[in-house]
Amino acid sequence: MQVKPLQDYILIEPIEEEEQTPAGIVIPDTAKEKPQEGEVVAVGPGRKNEEGKRIEMDVKKGDRVIYKKWGGNDVRVNGKDMLIVREEDVLAVVKG
Repeated sequence: MQVKPLQDYILIEPIEEEEQTPAGIVIPDTAKEKPQEGEVVAVGPGRKNEEGKRIEMDVKKGDRVIYKKWGGNDVRVNGKDMLIVREEDVLAVVKG
């Protein structure tokens, strides 16, 4: 199944890194906070302004982004947990 976001929506695959305390104890998934970083899987065409012109998106497929902690909607695509967020919920693109 392929998902193509509409307007200024972005499909993100959250990156969940294994958390470990300084003493070496691995924190279980149930005790972790919701991830705030992920990889952009698909991007909509962008929203239209008042004159009907399309506003280009600032992120593209493959970008690694930081997004608002509780923004977006959880979805399951091809057995993977993903997130659909508006472009305004993306706070930064991670470089390097």
